[in-house]
Amino acid sequence: MSTIASVDTTIALIDAGRTAGSTCSPDLASGPWAFDASPGYGPGASLADPPPAVAPRQGELPRAYREADPADLDARVRAAKATLGDRVVILGHFYQREEVVTHADFVGDSFQLANASLTRPDAEAIVFCGVHFMAETADLLSGPEQAVILPNLAAGCSMADMADIDQVEECWEQLTELYGTEPDSSGRVPVIPVTYMNSSAALKGFCGRNGGIVCTSSNAATVLEWAFERGQRVLFFPDQHLGRNTAKAMGVPLTAMPMWNPNKPLGGNDEQTLGDAQVILWHGFCSVHRRFTVAQIEQARAEHPGVRVIVHPECPMPVVDAADEAGSTDYIRKAIDAATEPTTFAIGTEVNLVQRLAAQYPQHTIFCLDPVVCPCSTMYRIHPGYLAWVLESLVAGEVPNRITVPADVADPARVALERMLAAKPPVAGA
Repeated sequence: MSTIASVDTTIALIDAGRTAGSTCSPDLASGPWAFDASPGYGPGASLADPPPAVAPRQGELPRAYREADPADLDARVRAAKATLGDRVVILGHFYQREEVVTHADFVGDSFQLANASLTRPDAEAIVFCGVHFMAETADLLSGPEQAVILPNLAAGCSMADMADIDQVEECWEQLTELYGTEPDSSGRVPVIPVTYMNSSAALKGFCGRNGGIVCTSSNAATVLEWAFERGQRVLFFPDQHLGRNTAKAMGVPLTAMPMWNPNKPLGGNDEQTLGDAQVILWHGFCSVHRRFTVAQIEQARAEHPGVRVIVHPECPMPVVDAADEAGSTDYIRKAIDAATEPTTFAIGTEVNLVQRLAAQYPQHTIFCLDPVVCPCSTMYRIHPGYLAWVLESLVAGEVPNRITVPADVADPARVALERMLAAKPPVAGA
């Protein structure tokens, strides 16, 4: 049983008063099943985010899994996995707790994991230890006979929920009325929709139907270049910070990036502002990455002279500007791996990944910019108890918590994903 770099262990020690430190919620020490019957994202970074009324709820986890100790759950997961063999593949996101990641066949970000599932076409079940939109993407890319399973249906994503299909459709109607639909003299349409991977399948389908595209935090600049070749401006949702930070680095002025608030007419803008816009940013954000501040960076630099600060591009612009570098989770991992001399890194991303990197690279000093232990609320809803329940259900011939995207959504969503895969970064010097 692996407890290396375990945030669970850190939280338990803090809760018991056996180590210094603080957490953002005392409820983090409880099992996530304590919150399954209640609306909300649960304890952690998204605790204050209001969930949509239609957010999926997880049914009660059987008592045997709730009351099992960690060693028993670990043994049950291993035994069920051995029984299932190649019939199942387990995908674990970077932000999952270590006690779950230790059982994963593949570990990565959302798109890496969706693609990893393609390497196991004979697997009957894909158990996605992540959040709802990730399981949807895996269903879009996997074979029709493969069952994609989310161990806890309450593992949503507050940022993804900040833009729903009805709001985006209403925004699109207002923009179409304002801009019209005719292309300019160079053939560029008035506006191209771009959705971040961290969004529902419905929004990916919307982009597919309306000439748009999907992006990840790794390829956002390439995707925006693609969009600007085809459109006069971009509607970017749901994460304002990734859109702003990426467009700013490409030379788009902040004055040409108005915010769209879906609760106000024209998103809270006037026609002139929208007419001058190059990127229209949706009023959404990641609560994990919004916790990082310039003050934290200043403190890290004061306490660790020469520290190398790397943050995720979902962080607010002042934080990205104050850091040494900004990049995706994969960028952060590769930057640390490439460091040949012992280095002190202050990292602005989810604490489970940061603690895991600190354990994997002991030659470096690696710590989370936020001193308060505050994991992603929704990633934290996945627990070894749910994983054991899902796997043992599969052994018994049952398929719980299957995630299925309807064909009328899946087909255009795949179009938007295929456009992303076809978009290539510009060749240097070309």
